[in-house]
Amino acid sequence: MSADQSSFPLAGLEAVANAQHQWVALALTPAPGPDAWQAVLRLLGYPDVGAALAPLDCIVTLDEPLRLLDEHMGALPPSRVVLRLPAAVLAEAPVRKRCTELVEQGYRIVVDGEPGVHGSQVGVRGVTADCAIGLPSALALMSLPGPHWARNVPGAARLAVCRAAGMTWFSGPYEREPMPEKGDGTARKRLLALLGLLARDADSRELETVLKQDPALSYHLLKLVNSAAFALSAPIHNFGQAINMLGRRQLQRWLQLLLYARQQDDSTANLLLPLAALRAAQMEALCKQQGGDRDRQDMAFVVGVFALLDVLLSMPMPEIVGALNLDADVASALIERSGPLGELLALVEQPVPEAERLAALGLTAEGFWLSQLQGYHWAIQVSRNL
Repeated sequence: MSADQSSFPLAGLEAVANAQHQWVALALTPAPGPDAWQAVLRLLGYPDVGAALAPLDCIVTLDEPLRLLDEHMGALPPSRVVLRLPAAVLAEAPVRKRCTELVEQGYRIVVDGEPGVHGSQVGVRGVTADCAIGLPSALALMSLPGPHWARNVPGAARLAVCRAAGMTWFSGPYEREPMPEKGDGTARKRLLALLGLLARDADSRELETVLKQDPALSYHLLKLVNSAAFALSAPIHNFGQAINMLGRRQLQRWLQLLLYARQQDDSTANLLLPLAALRAAQMEALCKQQGGDRDRQDMAFVVGVFALLDVLLSMPMPEIVGALNLDADVASALIERSGPLGELLALVEQPVPEAERLAALGLTAEGFWLSQLQGYHWAIQVSRNL
């Protein structure tokens, strides 16, 4: 890490998904302040950022387009960066000229607000709006090729409105909205049974018995072990082989994530899967930075994965924790966000953490940025393999 920790910027990353619930971009949000643009340049110029977040685009807010100079393009490669501008700045001729130059260099531009006639003149591709408040005009959506980004989408009903209006990229709390289970709840009971077996480190044969009762979960497990991630010389066709090949620790981790891998009724991906993977990997990384041993890091990983079970199962978290008989540290973290693991979970759930809170947990701004890169890299890989 860098020697000068006091000046390292704080920032958050937010996943942006398409209509099929697949991540397509990450929106970078630096902590508010006069040095926000310099923070963007420093963060995106950090070693191996491009490799960690590939192949996703990065959305960067640029309030003053004239500040983006050619010398900054090393940190902001045009092929990977989408620039988000306030629509109002297009009223200025020097800004329009610079935007035209940026588009010619390969940048894609989306604007907050109504771009008007200037939008198409300078090559603006799409519009973005806080869709909990309102939608862009139909004229703006129809006159530009997109992507059109709906931010802060509060729930499934609003998501449907945004999609019908012509928005194509989405972010916001809608991804964590509980969905009532259809049918008699058998699938939910099987999931709880499997989670209980994992929590008590059950015998492989017991796991295999439950897996055989769940065709979707079985399919995803076999798909996983035969994926490019494991590069096997011969395919695996049964659960016993899969369990032996993965090993107990990796099996537990992958099964915890596989719980989120089910397709939705409309065959779209489950947005909870990459989010659970992100939280698990980031929790593990932060725990390691605090000096936690291997067992403690495993507990942090479990807390990150299980933190979305109430959404997945549409059940109160205390009821889930009670059914699984989890370790007291894990239980208090999940139910109350208390204890060392609960404090870490609350931290990763924040859009942008406060420096004082990081310091109180023995963490640094640079360490938190690294944990985000590690978490998103893992979540991207999980999404590819499941």
